[in-house]
Amino acid sequence: MRNRLVSETALAFAPGGPLASNIRGFKPREQQLEMAREVAQLLHGSSGAAVPLVLEAGTGVGKTFGYLIPALLSGKQVIVSTGSKNLQEQLFYKDLPALLQMLDLQVRVALLKGRNNYLCQLLLEQQLDGAQSRSPEVLDDLLRINQWAAASTDGDLGTLATVSEQSPALALVASSKERCSGKRCAFYDSCFTRKARQKSLEARIIVVNHHLFFADRILKDTGFAELLPDADAVIFDEAHLLADIAVTYFGRQLSLAAMQRVLERVEAVYQQELRDTSQLSDLARRCGSRLADWAQMTQASGQSDWRPLLADKELARQCWQLLEEFRALERVMLANIGRSDELDDCLEKWLDYCVQLEQFFNCEDQSAAYSIEQGSRLPTLRMAPIDVAKACQALFEVQTRWLFTSATLQVNRSLNHFCRTLGLKGARELILDSPFDYRRQAILCVPRELGDVRSEGDYQFRRLLEVCEQAINAAKGRTFILFTSHRMLQRVAQALHGRSRYPLLVQGSVGKQTLLKKFRQLGNAVLLGTGSFWEGVDVRGKLLSCVIIDKLPFVSPDDNLYRARAAEISKRQGDPFMELALPQAVIALKQGVGRLIRDESDRGVLILCDNRIVNRSYGQAFLNSLPPMYRTRNLQSALSFLERID
Repeated sequence: MRNRLVSETALAFAPGGPLASNIRGFKPREQQLEMAREVAQLLHGSSGAAVPLVLEAGTGVGKTFGYLIPALLSGKQVIVSTGSKNLQEQLFYKDLPALLQMLDLQVRVALLKGRNNYLCQLLLEQQLDGAQSRSPEVLDDLLRINQWAAASTDGDLGTLATVSEQSPALALVASSKERCSGKRCAFYDSCFTRKARQKSLEARIIVVNHHLFFADRILKDTGFAELLPDADAVIFDEAHLLADIAVTYFGRQLSLAAMQRVLERVEAVYQQELRDTSQLSDLARRCGSRLADWAQMTQASGQSDWRPLLADKELARQCWQLLEEFRALERVMLANIGRSDELDDCLEKWLDYCVQLEQFFNCEDQSAAYSIEQGSRLPTLRMAPIDVAKACQALFEVQTRWLFTSATLQVNRSLNHFCRTLGLKGARELILDSPFDYRRQAILCVPRELGDVRSEGDYQFRRLLEVCEQAINAAKGRTFILFTSHRMLQRVAQALHGRSRYPLLVQGSVGKQTLLKKFRQLGNAVLLGTGSFWEGVDVRGKLLSCVIIDKLPFVSPDDNLYRARAAEISKRQGDPFMELALPQAVIALKQGVGRLIRDESDRGVLILCDNRIVNRSYGQAFLNSLPPMYRTRNLQSALSFLERID
C-alpha cells in the first residue's frame, strides 16, 4: 500500500496539479516522477535510519524539483547540501520560494554559508581603528562596509553591493576560524556567523554546501555550538564531488600564511599592550623571517611531494630549526599568559599550529599522502588520506536518511565506484537516464588521423588546431574548448589568436563569471577553459553549439595522492588503472560532455580529439557512460550538422 507522502508527491506532478497550474508549458517527465517517488519513499516513515539511496539523474530529468518537493511535503527537517555556491543560492533564492508558493506551504528555510562569507564586527572595528595605515581605496571600502553593516540583518558579504568582490578590504573583515575569539568576543551576542547558525537550527529545510557539511561533522568550531542540527534526512546534490571534499576534511592542512597572521597579531599585541616584553616582538619577527626563508627554500626545490623533500638533509635540518624557533616564541607567550586576552587567543592557536607542524615534519601516517602546495607568499602543507571509505562509512551510518544524487555518478552503467569510494554498503542504486533525444539532438565525433595525444608532438598539435578552426567556423563561434592542462590551453589560445574571426575568451584573463557573461552577451564567442569550466556551467540554446575536448581527462600519474592510492591498490594485487584512473576519468569526461545539451531543444556537436576512446579496449567504458549521441569519425559529417544549427 502506497504511503501518504508518495501519493502527495505524485499529485504535485500530475496534470492539473500545482506544477502544471503554475509553470507554463510544464510536461510531466516519467524519470522526474520516478525520482520524486523514490525520494518520498526514502523520507517516509518514523525517525531512524533507512537504506541510503544513490541516484544518478541524467541532464533534463529535473532532479532539483525531484527531491525538493518530497522534502517540503514530508514535514521532516532536511539538510540539502550542494557542491557549488551557485546551486546553493539557486535553491534558496529561486527554487524553494517558487515551490513554497506553488505548493501553498509555510515552511521555514535557511541558507548557511561558510564563515568567511560573513562580516566579523570585531575585525571591522580593528581595521577602522588602524585605518591610517591603509590605502585610500581600502579605507574607502572599509567605510562603505561599515555603513552597510549598520543596516544589515545577516552580515552576508555576498549581499554587499557597494564594494567590489575583488576589494582587499573584504578579506580584512571576513570572519575566519583563526581570528575568532568565540565567547570572549565583545560582539559574541550580535555575531552574524552565530546568528546564521542559530537560524539553521530552527529551520525545516537548511541549504548548505558540502564543505560546510563536512566542517560541521568533523571540525567543530571552537566557541560555538553545533553548526547544523541532527536532521531527519540529508540530501547531497552534486554528490560526485563528495569524495574529493571528504579527502580535504578527513585529512589535514596547515596554512603557513595563517601562522604568519598569528605572528602579526603577536607583534600588534606588543605594540599596543605589552611594550615591556620586547622579547615577544623580537621572536615574532625572527619567526616570520625564518618562515619566509624556509618557504623560499621549499619553493626552490620544485618538489610537491613532501616525503622525498624531507629526504634532503639540509632541508630536514631547517625544518626542525624552524620548529625550535616557534617553540621559543611559544615559551615566551606562555610566560605572559593572562596579561592579554588577544595574546591568550594567539597562544591557543599557536600551540595547535606547532603540534600540526611537528606532525607534518614527522610524516608518520603511512596511509596518507603528504604534499606541499605553494601559495602566492607562503605554502600550505597537506595530508590526504589514501582511502576515505571507512571514515565516510562511519559518518553515513548515523541514524539519518541519506540521498546522494548527481548527473554524473555511474561508470560503465554501474554505481559501484561511487558507493565503494564513500563506503556505502547495501545502498539502493538507481540510474535514471536523460529524457533528451540525444541521437537526434547531438553528434559525438572522434576525428580520424589525430595522432598520438600522449606525445603532444607537432603533428598532434597541428591536427588539434585544424579541428578547432574548422569546428569554430562551422559553428559560427558558439564553442567551448575544454582542456586537461593549462599548458595546452595557453598554447592553443596563442595559436588561435589572430587566426579566428570570432571573439576568443580565455580562462585566466578575467574571472569565470565575467567570462561566461561575456560569452552569453557576444553570442558568437569561443571560450577556452580548463578545470572549473568542465562542470557547473549552464549555457542553453543556440549560444553554445559545439564542445571540443582535447583529450581524455586522466589524472596525472605524478599526482601525489594518485600515486599513493595506486601503490596501495597494487599492494593488494589490484589494478590501479581499472579501479582508480579509469573511473575518475569517466566521471570527469561526463562532466565536460554535459556542457553541450542542457535543454530538450538544444542541438550540438561534441568533438573529442583523443582516439583512445575508439582504439583502446577501455574506451568502451567511456562510451557506455556517455549519453547515446549519434557517433561518427567523419569530421565533415559533424561540421555539416553544425552548419545547419542556425
